[in-house]
Amino acid sequence: MSKNIYITTTLPYVNSDPHVGFAMEIIRADALARYHKLIGNNVFFNTGTDEHGTKILEKAKEEGVDVQKYVDSFAEKFKGLSDILNLSEDLKFIRTTDENHLKAAQEFWKLVDKNGYIYKAKYEAKYCVGCELEKTDSELVDGRCSIHPNKDLELISEENYFFRFSDFTQPLLDYYEQNKNFVLPDFRFNEIKKFVERGLTDFSISRKKEKMPWGVPVPGDEEQVMYVWFDALVNYISTLGWPGSDDFKTFWEEGFTLQIAGKDNLRQQSAMWQAMLMAAGIKNTDKILINGFLNGADGKKMSKSLGNVINPYDAVKEIGTDAVRFYLTYNVSSFEDSPISMDMMKESFNANLANGIGNLTNRIVKMAENYDVVVKLPEEGAVWIDKEFVGQAYHEAFKNFEPQKALEYLMNEVREMDLFIATEQPFKKVKVDELSAKEDVARLMLNLLYMGVLLEPFMPETSAKVVEAVGTRTTPTEPIFKRLD
Repeated sequence: MSKNIYITTTLPYVNSDPHVGFAMEIIRADALARYHKLIGNNVFFNTGTDEHGTKILEKAKEEGVDVQKYVDSFAEKFKGLSDILNLSEDLKFIRTTDENHLKAAQEFWKLVDKNGYIYKAKYEAKYCVGCELEKTDSELVDGRCSIHPNKDLELISEENYFFRFSDFTQPLLDYYEQNKNFVLPDFRFNEIKKFVERGLTDFSISRKKEKMPWGVPVPGDEEQVMYVWFDALVNYISTLGWPGSDDFKTFWEEGFTLQIAGKDNLRQQSAMWQAMLMAAGIKNTDKILINGFLNGADGKKMSKSLGNVINPYDAVKEIGTDAVRFYLTYNVSSFEDSPISMDMMKESFNANLANGIGNLTNRIVKMAENYDVVVKLPEEGAVWIDKEFVGQAYHEAFKNFEPQKALEYLMNEVREMDLFIATEQPFKKVKVDELSAKEDVARLMLNLLYMGVLLEPFMPETSAKVVEAVGTRTTPTEPIFKRLD
């Protein structure tokens, strides 16, 4: 029986070009979405752009352009990732400046206000524009934000609306206790539990329009606009047509919800948003995956603010779409920080793709062609049903939300097939025992087909090429992966 699965990334800010860190997040989400569709589940896959807030307004002013035109131009670049990264065709792309989202954000505000969780008060805080978060003294290092040490903190003093976050200390802890694996990995879950255990503080959810006009208007108060997080987080349900849509009922209320985010979004996704959902009387998220950071060659976190990012458009131009998808799934840890550079991506390309999958496919299909090996191949869809043949490791990895381990399983299959060829040497055996050699090659062809099909969540184009080569028993006219110099 099929299940309804909702998968969403965070929404990146449109204050600069896309970077490879977000590409990692959305490629992993896409692999999970593709897998669930292939095994017969119904999937709603969401991404988009977060387009309100102080730092976006400041960037537009710096460049001397109208803020709406500014966000429009950057939103197109993020939307373009769908094509260059070969993301699922039915991927939903939401912008927080969309009219439907604006209405949903205001409806959400009114519902939370009606339930008694919004009030107005004097606001004084140290505020990091980079994080779009208030910072307590205990969170600062030498008086600066640890994530954005190069940015001066803003000292804000004005009357704003507040969300009664403090009311949800115990409800959140209860939810965490009832859902032992709510956040993965476990050390991130422990981190957010400790944060909540220390006691939550109400946070500001609006700004004066005269100081920060770029935001969603607060219902019933023309002088205030919503604070970016209270607006942006609502995208996870506004994309489903909340309130009152069939998709919201199917995928959020009755389905399984999965959010994927970076570790700098841990608090927002697993505490703030969950408390907001409780305040609105809406079901909480079922699962949150927290990625580590990508580090540059110098070991520093790869980020837009530090200016050491790799643009995914440039990476695809250099090594190709599937190679980028492969590296960001296979070579990057599921949960820990990982290094990345174009040289490292090229090394992985040559070792795992050109000398690995590409060379193996060519060798096996060439032998089948030369020795006239006829193989009875299963239907493509049967591969997803025949779990006993495939092995549980692949499916268990996806069940545990670790596509990296599933890809490791497939790459181990590549190594096993290479070892089988080296050990059994069917290219020599065919001269003395033709039948046995053909049986070896037939077995390799079947294994190659299964491996090729199971590559689809990770490298759709490569998967199709391998399956076609096996199915037609014809070596590709061009190498699947041509070695890079």
